[in-house]
Amino acid sequence: MIYLDHNATTPIAPEVVKAMIPYMEEKFGNPSSAYPLGVEAKEGLETARSQVASLLKCSPEEIVFTSGGTESNNMVIKSVAYTYREKGRHIITTAIEHPAVINPCLFLMNQGYEVTFGQVDSAGRVDPEDIRRAIRKDTILISVMHANNETGTVQPICEIGAIAREAGVLFHTDAAQSVGKIPTDVYELNVDFLSVAGHKVYAPKGIGALYIRKNIDLEPFMHGAGQESGRRAGTENVIFAVGLGAACVLAQNMMDTNTGKIQEMRDLLHKLLLNEIPELVLNGHPEKRLPNTLNVSFPGVSGRRLLQAVPGIYASTGAACHDQSELISHVLTAMNVPREVGEGAVRLTLGRENTRTQIETAAEQLISAYFRILPLPRKRASSDLGHGFPPSRE
Repeated sequence: MIYLDHNATTPIAPEVVKAMIPYMEEKFGNPSSAYPLGVEAKEGLETARSQVASLLKCSPEEIVFTSGGTESNNMVIKSVAYTYREKGRHIITTAIEHPAVINPCLFLMNQGYEVTFGQVDSAGRVDPEDIRRAIRKDTILISVMHANNETGTVQPICEIGAIAREAGVLFHTDAAQSVGKIPTDVYELNVDFLSVAGHKVYAPKGIGALYIRKNIDLEPFMHGAGQESGRRAGTENVIFAVGLGAACVLAQNMMDTNTGKIQEMRDLLHKLLLNEIPELVLNGHPEKRLPNTLNVSFPGVSGRRLLQAVPGIYASTGAACHDQSELISHVLTAMNVPREVGEGAVRLTLGRENTRTQIETAAEQLISAYFRILPLPRKRASSDLGHGFPPSRE
C-alpha cells in the first residue's frame, strides 16, 4: 500500500495513541466530577485545550472542542445566523467551500437568509476585492476556507480578514486542511472563528476544535448542561481531545522540518509524472497551495478508472466525502476547468510517513497504468529520456 490520500484522513500518530491510552484506562473520569478521578480528567482536557491554542497562537479560553470540522463549521454559521439575525441575514462564502460550509448556507437560505457565493480564478483563488464588493449593510458573516481540500490552493485569508474587520463583519475560516501543514496564527489571519478537524492532523476521527475570538457572544449550537464554558453542551470527549492536543504539539514541533520534506516529494512526484505525460494538467495554484497536495488531470482518461488500475495506490479523484460520484467536482467546476480535463483529475496528497521510494513507485505505476488505458501510442518513455527514475533516497 502507498497511501496518498492524507487530505481525506491521516493515520493516528503513535505519540497520539500513547497520550490517549491513560484516559481510556485509569483516567476515565467525567471532567465535570469534583472528586480526584474527575479532576484528573479535567486536567487532561485543559492541557489539550492549551496545546491546541498554542498551535493556533491564541488563548486556551478561545478554544471549544467539537466532534470535528463539520460541527465546527455548522456551529459558526448557524449560531452567527441566529445570534445576529436582527442585525442582518446576509452571508458571504465561496463556491469552492467544503460541503460542511456550503450545505449549512443552503439550509439558511431556506430559512430566509441570503448567501453570496463568491467566485474564484482559474487557480481556485479568491480575489479579496470581490469579497469587499459583496459586503452589504446586512452582512453578518464571511466564511472563506484557508486551503482547499481538493487543490490545496491557499486563500488570502489575512487580506480578507482585514476587509471584514474594517467593515465590522464577523469572519470565519475552515482550516481543516491547513492546520498542521502551514502556519495558522489566528491573529495574523485576522479571523474571528477558525475550524479544526482532528483526523486531518494525525488525531482520531470524531474530534475537532473551534477557535472563537474572545468577547464574541454566540447562542450555543447545542444546549444542555453547559460544558465548554456554556458554548457546547455534552460531556467532553476527553480521550480524543487529549489526542488532538498531542497531535497539535507534534505539528508545532515538526512543521518546519516536515513542510520542506513533503513539498520536495510532492514536487518530485509531479516532475516524474510530467516527464512522461507532458500534457498533464495541474489543478490549483502552482505556488500558493499546501505543500502536500498535488491535483493533476491525466489527459484522455477517467481519473476514477486510472485509480482502479493501480489498486496499491490509495488516492482519490476529489474530496473523500463525495469521491464515489462520477461528476466533476464543484471545486473544479468553479475554477472553470473543462469537463474533459476535470474527469481526468486525481488528487495525490502526501504525509509524514511517505518515502521517496514510495513516490517513485507511485509515479511509475500511475504512468504505466495511464498508457495501458490510453487508446493512443505512448509519446515519451523513460528509455527515450536516457535514464530511469532517480535513485532512491529514504
